[in-house]
Amino acid sequence: MQLIALTGGIASGKSTIGRRFEARGARRIDADQLARDAVAPGSPGLERVISTFGEELRLVDGSLDRAALGSRVFGDAAALAQLNAIVHPEVRRLFAERVEAARAVDPESIVVYEIPLLVETDARDEQWDLIVVAEADIEARVARMMTLRGMTEDDARARILRQASNEERRQIADVVIDTSGSEAETLEQVDQLWERLVTRG
Repeated sequence: MQLIALTGGIASGKSTIGRRFEARGARRIDADQLARDAVAPGSPGLERVISTFGEELRLVDGSLDRAALGSRVFGDAAALAQLNAIVHPEVRRLFAERVEAARAVDPESIVVYEIPLLVETDARDEQWDLIVVAEADIEARVARMMTLRGMTEDDARARILRQASNEERRQIADVVIDTSGSEAETLEQVDQLWERLVTRG
């Protein structure tokens, strides 16, 4: 098995790369989805969040009121640390489960873990076989966020500045995929990397 970390800042093209890897045969795991699963109705993570932050955060359908929780922890470092102490271990547990499931199906599988905050979290300490960074210049990312997400230019730039810089990600990268050009150019880079992974596997 090869365990690949795929990271990059907001609007850097991670999902485009991740989908291409999946289309070529990789088993793709999405950290954002694991974070949602970690506090899904009936999960131990949700019960810990409710016991920590209050029953009023449980919606009628049993799910977590994400907007209210976000408002609660926004700008409150201590509350955010409490939330992270609940969610991050659950995400790690779910990730380990997904990896073991992939290994059980195919011991030679290539697993791609799409994780936006690799640099910012302790996930960087995982024993990755390869770290792939999706990279685009700030102006391209701002344009994507305004076009695809309807954000203002100021909001887009603020979101980018709250994350690690391209330089910080490059420091941990084994491979950088430049997504500043056309989608076809990005996919060609992914295909070339995939052939290398399959060959060395």
